[in-house]
Amino acid sequence: MTECNQSSFGFEAHFSRQVVARFDGGTITSDGGALLLRETDRRLNLLPRLAHCFLDGRNPLLVKHSVQEMVSQRIYGLALGYEDLNDHEQLRQDPLLRVLAGQENVEDEEAALAGKSTLNRLELSDGTPNRYKKITFWKPALDELLVSLFLEAHAQAPEEIILDVDTTDLPLHGKQEGRYFHGYYDCYCYLPLYIFCGEHVLCARLRESNSDASSGCLAEIERVVAQIRAAWPEVKIILRADSGFCRNELMSWCENHQVDYVFGLARNKRLRRIIGRQMQEALEQWNQSGKPARIFTEFEYQVKKTKKRGWDLAISTLMLRLIGTTSLTRTGASRQSDAWWPRPSTSMAKRIRALLSRR
Repeated sequence: MTECNQSSFGFEAHFSRQVVARFDGGTITSDGGALLLRETDRRLNLLPRLAHCFLDGRNPLLVKHSVQEMVSQRIYGLALGYEDLNDHEQLRQDPLLRVLAGQENVEDEEAALAGKSTLNRLELSDGTPNRYKKITFWKPALDELLVSLFLEAHAQAPEEIILDVDTTDLPLHGKQEGRYFHGYYDCYCYLPLYIFCGEHVLCARLRESNSDASSGCLAEIERVVAQIRAAWPEVKIILRADSGFCRNELMSWCENHQVDYVFGLARNKRLRRIIGRQMQEALEQWNQSGKPARIFTEFEYQVKKTKKRGWDLAISTLMLRLIGTTSLTRTGASRQSDAWWPRPSTSMAKRIRALLSRR
């Protein structure tokens, strides 16, 4: 058997400093920054409050890993970049993660954290009784917690807040349940719904992608607005979203509940005709300055009401963007579609197309 007596190895110096490798450093981790997250959590008391949103149906005499310990283990793992549950087969022995999870005896190798299978059962609970999943979550409590954290972040009620509603894609790379192909994102994905106020997340709801972007948003918005107004009765609330949420049901609810709203409108021929003069004016400004132009105008607009579709009321539309998301530059133009461009004359149309074709 080879006996290694050398305790250090010297390498080429770095300017005036020696570079030495040793083996007496003890247990070392590269995730030391997580201790800052731990201090933040202690001030917010976030993870203990999150753990209280779960219902534990296990026999207390047989419990080895508490709900708070498992929730902390999983969330700190995600924060450190360990998204896969398989990572916890090794991480469960990591002394730092055991400190973060609140385990008292981090030196005992037999008292490791929960394994991947235990964490998997925690994550797959759906709020219904199950023989093999004794821990489940309390959905209303989870929803209220996000809004409560937002309210607590303010020393006093603001005069006005803006709620941003949006969706995004969560790409799927396997045969997950509920996977559907989404034409816009060009992939199989989920389509989660988010509600933000500045940097605060007020709602995060996982959804399948085979439905409209606005599907289910009214119930979430109604819940969030009710909780905010219970704490801040006088606050002015503005709802902001893109054209995927410009729906009669949502706009009518906003009108009836004193919530202002700013929604995008999908392009159509009627809108192109209405803003034709402003579009031409924007083009003239660009010709003079060579910089992106932005024109504002206001008008009444309403979709014809039928039995199955249409709007209950007319809306006052303020055009805030030049030709949808179009921006003209000195070297040419970038745009989403010809559909937003006015056609005042054949010569003007040819001139616009010539500008767009330059690269």
